[in-house]
Amino acid sequence: MGRARVRDVMTSEVVSVGEGVTFQQIVALLSEYRISAVPVVDDRRRVLGVVSEADLTHQMIQDAGQHAPHRGCQPRAASWSQEGIVAAELMTSPAVTIEAEASLAAAARLMEQRAVKRLPVLDRDGVLIGIVSRRDLLRVHLRSDEEIRRAVEKQVLWEWFQVTEPYVRASVRDGVVTLIGELPRRRQTALAAQLTRSVDGVVDVVNRLTYRADDAPFAPTRQATSRQ
Repeated sequence: MGRARVRDVMTSEVVSVGEGVTFQQIVALLSEYRISAVPVVDDRRRVLGVVSEADLTHQMIQDAGQHAPHRGCQPRAASWSQEGIVAAELMTSPAVTIEAEASLAAAARLMEQRAVKRLPVLDRDGVLIGIVSRRDLLRVHLRSDEEIRRAVEKQVLWEWFQVTEPYVRASVRDGVVTLIGELPRRRQTALAAQLTRSVDGVVDVVNRLTYRADDAPFAPTRQATSRQ
């Protein structure tokens, strides 16, 4: 089955920073690229941590408290001590990451468990190759009915059962797939519905498939016995 993986929905062009990038530079990057966090990487692009808007805000609050004006004194200009703060001091570490081959469900569970909105994506060697957000995970469910229909016909009806119209066909409305037609065996009709449910974007399945032969196992018949 062509079930989508993190690599299929991630953003490959990742904005990242080194450990020595300053507070102001990170703020400028977040504003320029309209993002809310950046991974911090070493010279081999291994993720050391993540600097988010929350990390920056936390630093600002700390600085504001440290430089609060004394009674009778004029407030300082808003330069604070952020000029000397770099990514290595700001980042949340270790970063919550995920491998490119992980399922979308695994990514969603990890985001929920760790209360994060995005995950740096690593290859098998642990190198940063992308980033995946909650929006990326949801995007797979925005497939049109026509896209879902083509996926079901290719991934289920043809690749598994080698059948095409008019023997079996799939119709889709608002993500709900209706399977209509005839397969050789009864067990195949149940399998076809199960496989269709696993296609990305499918909301539900209406199984109207019929079969030519009933190969379902029969329950053993109890034999009556008489007491002596």
